[in-house]
Amino acid sequence: MGKIKIKYFGPIREGYLEDDGFMDISKVTFFIGNQGSGKSTVAKLISTFSWIEKVIFRGDYEEEWFTREGILRENYCTYHRIENYFRPDTYIEYQGDAYTIKYENNGVSISKTDNNEYELPQVMYIPAERNFLAYVEDPRKYKDISESLVEFLGEYIKAYRKSEKAVSLPINGVTIEYEKSNDLVYIKGRDYRIKLSEASSGFQSVVPLYLASKYLSDSIKDFKKNVSMSSEEEERFAKLTADVLADSSLTDKQRRIVLSQLGKRFNKTAFINIVEEPEQNLFPTSQWEMLQSLLSFSNEEKGNKLIVTTHSPYLINYLTLAVKAAILNKKIESDKLREELGQIIALNSVVAPENLSVFELNEENGTIRKLETYKGLPSDEHQLNEKLEESNDLFAALLEIQQKL
Repeated sequence: MGKIKIKYFGPIREGYLEDDGFMDISKVTFFIGNQGSGKSTVAKLISTFSWIEKVIFRGDYEEEWFTREGILRENYCTYHRIENYFRPDTYIEYQGDAYTIKYENNGVSISKTDNNEYELPQVMYIPAERNFLAYVEDPRKYKDISESLVEFLGEYIKAYRKSEKAVSLPINGVTIEYEKSNDLVYIKGRDYRIKLSEASSGFQSVVPLYLASKYLSDSIKDFKKNVSMSSEEEERFAKLTADVLADSSLTDKQRRIVLSQLGKRFNKTAFINIVEEPEQNLFPTSQWEMLQSLLSFSNEEKGNKLIVTTHSPYLINYLTLAVKAAILNKKIESDKLREELGQIIALNSVVAPENLSVFELNEENGTIRKLETYKGLPSDEHQLNEKLEESNDLFAALLEIQQKL
């Protein structure tokens, strides 16, 4: 499990006030809070530092490259448009499974950890602007489009072009179809078939999210079965392997150990799915179905992670159901009871309490707190529920006025 500590960066000031400021990056991690509180800021930093850790581990870059002055800010934070969030007192420390990366006093330092359990991940950031993809032929032509949206577009295009048959969407009983002749994505229901660009905003948001997430989750499973690499990775792997085999100073045993470690540097074995607002434009029941899908993708492999930013009180409440189901599933011995549980929630979508962290960000003072738990379940004492209660209080005030008329 990784950790991250953030102070004085963008809207975040003191940041997380417990555990020496370190937030756990759990298998399932949610960030909630008002607009401008820093939810996406934290998610984008996790994305950036997870990627840096991966490319250093794989040998794409030397550690020294990232410690050069201005590289982190000017070359890599621009990817998520957070390069102007730095302050003179900004402090960021990412503790990953392979490396610890620290930004302090305008400089970056990197140190290797003693952990040998690093899972080489596919890191994907799915931005809230994904609806935009349904309306334009090639967003890359727009100079102001963020690099993160462009990269997501590339994965989304690969996802629908490699779909050999209709893909069932987990909402509304519809399917997604790709027509190769005109390179278009369609939504098909019981009595209609329309282009994605003509569909509702909910479909335009959920189709890219679902297809890309499913494609990347499946690609990790396929990779572990077939160990497929890109041509560039194959070339680099072949060269490094040849160097090891040609090194006469190594014994056969040492050579096997080195080759084993080398293979780990290229074999992607995990999927880190970072999603902004999966609830976007979706009815509450559709949010629930979408959440179950994302959780099931996270559960596909041990090293997979799901990181979510959200404004939806429904998602947090549904997340509590997933945790409760995991607790019950662990205790159930009867097949009949387990079948009943599976009718309420897909059993491949449950979340063990120890695998979940929910953080709430405060836009007024720039702090972060972790939601407390009760018997493993996330507390319902958070801003999203408070706002629902506030609307009830306002209605009660209106009733008082009505009585005075």
